[in-house]
Amino acid sequence: METNHYDVLIIGAGLSGIGMACHLQKECPGKRVGILERRKAIGGTWDLFRYPGIRSDSDMFTFGYKLRPWHELKVLADGPSIRQYVTDTAREFGVDRKIRFGIKTTQASWSSEQKRWTLSCIDEESGEDATFTCSYLVSCTGYYNHDAGYQPSFPGIERFKGQTIHPQFWPEQLDYRGKRVVVIGSGATAVTLVPSMADKTAHITMLQRSPSYVFSLPSYDKISEVLQRVLPDRWVFGMARKRNLLLARVIYKASKRWPEQVRRLLLAGVRKQVGENFDMTHFSPQYKPWDQRLCAVPDADLFKAIRAGKASVVTDHIDTFTENGIRLKSGKELQADIIVTATGLQIQSFGGMELRVDGKTVPVNERMTYKGTLLQDVPNMGWIFGYINASWTLKVDMAAAYICRLLNHMDAKGIDVVTARAPQGQVQDESIVAALQSGYAQRGSAALPRQGKGLPWRILHSPEKDHVMLLKDPVEDAALEFVSAHASRGTAPRSAPLSAAA
Repeated sequence: METNHYDVLIIGAGLSGIGMACHLQKECPGKRVGILERRKAIGGTWDLFRYPGIRSDSDMFTFGYKLRPWHELKVLADGPSIRQYVTDTAREFGVDRKIRFGIKTTQASWSSEQKRWTLSCIDEESGEDATFTCSYLVSCTGYYNHDAGYQPSFPGIERFKGQTIHPQFWPEQLDYRGKRVVVIGSGATAVTLVPSMADKTAHITMLQRSPSYVFSLPSYDKISEVLQRVLPDRWVFGMARKRNLLLARVIYKASKRWPEQVRRLLLAGVRKQVGENFDMTHFSPQYKPWDQRLCAVPDADLFKAIRAGKASVVTDHIDTFTENGIRLKSGKELQADIIVTATGLQIQSFGGMELRVDGKTVPVNERMTYKGTLLQDVPNMGWIFGYINASWTLKVDMAAAYICRLLNHMDAKGIDVVTARAPQGQVQDESIVAALQSGYAQRGSAALPRQGKGLPWRILHSPEKDHVMLLKDPVEDAALEFVSAHASRGTAPRSAPLSAAA
């Protein structure tokens, strides 16, 4: 049994965990920080997913860290480039040396008497148990299960004689040259896979139950390329970040305020790419823009593959798998050698670890998040969860900076423990991703924390408002209970369980 103690312990060395560690290194340099990572490498999602064409679905100028901006002209970067960027950031800030790889955390238990967390872990390679303790814990595990993707129970799937693959577990040596491929799905993974594989397959079909909004972005920032000739890189890429953030916010707000107008613009963009004779029902969703995330494709690659006849889109429901492919409700049969089930993720909180406070299991789906960064009634714990309607990292940067502000405030005031307490009846049965109607968000809602009726328990989905709330407003407020070694401050009552909420 091995025991190690840290001032701050981070779970996860992906985009969020490395961002959190870098902020601590910069803003809380006196803290002893450790990172526990289950995988054997830095990167999290970007180390796990290896399917063809894997890339960001947000522009890299806003997807990159504020404390180490993206300084390349590639707008939607590929997975290996992002993985290298996160790794280089960790190395530049020296946090790569703080990571313990191959460590799976199974339980985190808080003791009010000891004022510390105890983490029960397993070294997955050796099978040996390990124990870590810390004064403050930060979960940076993302929101989905790395061990299993979501796959519906397709009728007759056992009859199919070809190969069935989920993108989360892509075979490294898969040879799809000259093969007939069907990709089931219409989200970011599907619209990435289809054009990436189209040049090598005999034909590839995207089979969708219902369409998504898809729009094209340039893969290369020509504006910044021109500006680089006359301005320093720091200015050029700083302006690119502000410009793209502004554009993204304008599109999101316009989608919510004028959904029909934005819908017409998006569909007009598709029509321009696919031509007048294309059946637009395949790219005409029934929902409003930004009820689900928009799918971005670089340089219209998906539309080009369709126009070239290398790829096609079919909108229908699956009746059954057959020996040679898929038979649809319409009676049509799609022949396939390989079927890719790009059917989504399984949502999971805190990497699947059990959370306990003073011996009692914490029901995460009955707790709210305070300012989207602390968990109600759970002492000395931060939670990094990015945006679902903008670049994930924008929220990571602000949440990490807020936790550093909180830790420095506690040190300055001689405070040992901070806990977010909510008033009676604040909890609503609405998850933190309730703003999205995506299948994975609806399926996984029960596994995620809840939202409150108002601030600071409500998720804003607004970088502008979050900037003020997390980085400008005073650290102390009525919702935070602070405890020092000799006295306590704060009288906010404990919150009621979800079942008793008004």
